Amino acid sequence: MKKIIALTLIVQLLVTIPGCKPDLDVPPTNIVNDADLFSNVAGVDALMARMYSQAPIEDFKWNPATGFKTFFNGSTATFTGEAISRDQAGGTETFNYWADAYILVRDCNYFMETLPQYAGNFTEAQLKQWQGEARFIRAFTYFALVKRYGGVPIVDKVLTQPGQSIEEVAAGIEAFKIPRAAEASVYDFIATDLDFAITNLTETSKGGRANRYAAAAFKSRVMLFAGSVAKYNVSNLSSGSVQVCGIPQSRATEYFKAAYDAAGLLDGKYSLYKTSWVASDREAQAGNFAQLFLDPSSSENIFIRMYKYPDAVHWYDYNNVPRQLWNNGGAAQTNPTLNFVELFEGLPTNPDGSFRTTDAGGKYLLYDDLNTPFVNAEPRLRGSVLFPGDVFKGVTIEMRRGIYTGPVEGGISRLLPLGSTAAYPTTTLLSQAGPEVTTAFVTLPNGTRMNAAGASGFYTNINGVAGGISGFSVRKYLVPSKPTAELANNRSDQSWIELRYAEVLLNRSEAAFELFSAGQGASYQVQALTDLNAIRERAGATLATLATLSSVEPIRKERRKELAFENKIWWDLKRWRIIDREQNGTIWRILNPVFAVNASKYFFDDRPDERNSRFTFDPRWYYQRIPDAVIAKSPNIVQNPGY
Repeated sequence: MKKIIALTLIVQLLVTIPGCKPDLDVPPTNIVNDADLFSNVAGVDALMARMYSQAPIEDFKWNPATGFKTFFNGSTATFTGEAISRDQAGGTETFNYWADAYILVRDCNYFMETLPQYAGNFTEAQLKQWQGEARFIRAFTYFALVKRYGGVPIVDKVLTQPGQSIEEVAAGIEAFKIPRAAEASVYDFIATDLDFAITNLTETSKGGRANRYAAAAFKSRVMLFAGSVAKYNVSNLSSGSVQVCGIPQSRATEYFKAAYDAAGLLDGKYSLYKTSWVASDREAQAGNFAQLFLDPSSSENIFIRMYKYPDAVHWYDYNNVPRQLWNNGGAAQTNPTLNFVELFEGLPTNPDGSFRTTDAGGKYLLYDDLNTPFVNAEPRLRGSVLFPGDVFKGVTIEMRRGIYTGPVEGGISRLLPLGSTAAYPTTTLLSQAGPEVTTAFVTLPNGTRMNAAGASGFYTNINGVAGGISGFSVRKYLVPSKPTAELANNRSDQSWIELRYAEVLLNRSEAAFELFSAGQGASYQVQALTDLNAIRERAGATLATLATLSSVEPIRKERRKELAFENKIWWDLKRWRIIDREQNGTIWRILNPVFAVNASKYFFDDRPDERNSRFTFDPRWYYQRIPDAVIAKSPNIVQNPGY
């Protein structure tokens, strides 16, 4: 593109203009110009790659505090009850995705307006493909805005052109103060962009770039979000006659139908990953699910962000391997909660569905092996979570809270009353404060020495790095073949799967059930069940029936299980408008493995997170605060409720 030199005066005048870069068109000889970039495929691909790189994908590098290009020690799983982290205690996004969004919108608009001027250099198919990609990226960017802020200014053209004088820009300043559009209008604008992309994009694409089915899959996500807001949102705001927060409930069915139809466009084009799946082999099913996130040729991958060492990297493995596999760096940042684990089948449970740790007399159940309670767990769970006693990278994962040294005759009573947030008694539970604390070791009857926490268990501190704090560790996305020596900052390069076919099936299942609930016909309930069971079969779960699918809750639960640790559940809970209720002073539960030395057996203690971290979600956070600088500079933009 042409060299841009920003003038301070114009920046001050136009800081409120979304995506506006007031410029002087002064093309130095060392700067690549439009004619250079738009004259050949390599130049256009370079521009396209830049726009893709700026797309607001919530991947390994998404940090809710600082944005899309940094690192987050856990994931949004630590916002939702899926997991806890020693460095995170709930909350909401605090960075402002506004200025960067409109810069990318302007880039897309500039690309779309400039490309036709050089149409003679390319084929019609190339032009359609690139225009479709630009529309896809713009739609992606507007969805990142609307799901955070509600209605935002819609800018569908370049507001300033290279070569404009200061006087020309200043004369049109009022035209740049674009007010917020209705929230529904933004979703409609996104749908129009995606429909254009679906029509013009090719059926296949290079890795990391969109094709027509990526656009359709993304539309199913966006329209499902819009339908949910229309049906479940209760926080509304109007600016004049424009409803900038909230969507009329009357439009819910329309949006659910759009989501349903968009998902259907992928029928026969993608399939659930089953490369090593065996119907009768639960271990193979668990391995298949884990491998799905590491296989770049997966039949399930629709749209991914590609990484490749050393040029494009992240640090997911370094930050999330169990403590005993660390390489003097980070470890065990994402610790699944017991609440999450209890969503799955195949575990020992009480009548209320909670994990069973005691017998009918209130005494702890004792096990010879830590892994015993989990051997029959739903395979998808074992492909997502590492349990105490699991073998990973050829190592048995040791997770313990401590060593119980008290009496065992007649059974072991609970260390604390059920639900207690108190500290454990130090008289009978030997805990570990660090590997250098020799008093936290005991000699077993066979003469071996055991430390209290195991190699990956609960430490209060290990050279500044704690071990696991929930009794579990994340497995999803970890690379089992990565040598410990390579577990370092900026050494991971597995791709991030932004859109996969399982989500599309879940989108259609949910949209179909919402349509059925709205009286649109029993066939929608049948389709909802079909899609739900496709997911459950691959997961190794019991198939659902129409009788069990009497509400939308089984589908929502399935999303929580299937899409866990993928930064999707956070947005689901927000669009369903239930996260404020779920996190009303909530302390998430953990499962502490303990070794009873006098019985030479293990037991598990279920309790609230020992840090007593209470999670909350302020209902006003369903719509984020619009940056104050934007409000100050543009009186046409109103603030969201409660700020």
